[in-house]
Amino acid sequence: MSARNKSKTAAAWLALGFGSLGLHRFYVNGLKDKWGWLHPLPTLLGLYGLQRMDQLGQDDRLAWVLIPWFGLSLAMAMLNGIVWGLQSDEAWNLAHNQGRDASSGNWLTILAVVGCLMVGGAALMSTIAFSAQRYFESQMNPNESAH
Repeated sequence: MSARNKSKTAAAWLALGFGSLGLHRFYVNGLKDKWGWLHPLPTLLGLYGLQRMDQLGQDDRLAWVLIPWFGLSLAMAMLNGIVWGLQSDEAWNLAHNQGRDASSGNWLTILAVVGCLMVGGAALMSTIAFSAQRYFESQMNPNESAH
């Protein structure tokens, strides 16, 4: 019984499109991948934080804590897509295709890497900016009560 060959192009595009849910990791490593199962929880927590902020406003402190989880999960998935997309064909095949000459990167791989770089950079910088802003706002008004 031979395992299917894994395409690094498909892995990079899955990271870009569905990385925050861990689908890229399940494609490459199967459903037993523990890191893949760790992606959906922070993503859902972050989305819940966004929903809370939309409903309760910017002063909701629980949203402050939850929203960065989405950004970090997204940034981690994009980093995975970048690393896999830029990996040499030989290293990819050795790691994911039992050394069989099966995967070759092409311009579609590079487009996925560029997309991952843009989305990941934006997610990471937004998460840092949001967290820093909220931290310094809380230090400026330490006597305000939480909503």
